[in-house]
Amino acid sequence: MNTKAVIGWVEYIDFPEWDISGVKAKIDTGARTSALHVEELEVLSPKRVRFQVVYSRRAPFRRKTVTARVVKKARVRSSTGEYSERFFVMTRIRIGEIEKEVEVSLVSRESMLFRMLLGRKALERDFLVDVGKRLLMTRGKSVRKKAAR
Repeated sequence: MNTKAVIGWVEYIDFPEWDISGVKAKIDTGARTSALHVEELEVLSPKRVRFQVVYSRRAPFRRKTVTARVVKKARVRSSTGEYSERFFVMTRIRIGEIEKEVEVSLVSRESMLFRMLLGRKALERDFLVDVGKRLLMTRGKSVRKKAAR
């Protein structure tokens, strides 16, 4: 029997291939695909794009430029019901100690609370979601030190 890791509805995601860590993600079993907030998306060729990954809403200056191979371009319906064309890339993600290859769409999530949405295709085979918990696999990244009084 394959044991699946239990994660919360919010976790921090690392992208080892891109040398990016600590992107706060909403785990969304209602979404089929995953989406990552990017800015300054530039098409380099039909199969390559360059973009900036913004780590968090609170620190928009924390960003990294990434070049990636496009695996597909597809029409996607957002949660508001609107359709848009998106580029999809494959990359390795890490949640806690678990790493896996996932397909991610590149989109502006500027108005959204979370920079990343992890959909059910990325979760299958490896994770179960406890919707009543947060940060089960990546708790250490969210701990803030209290100021000395």
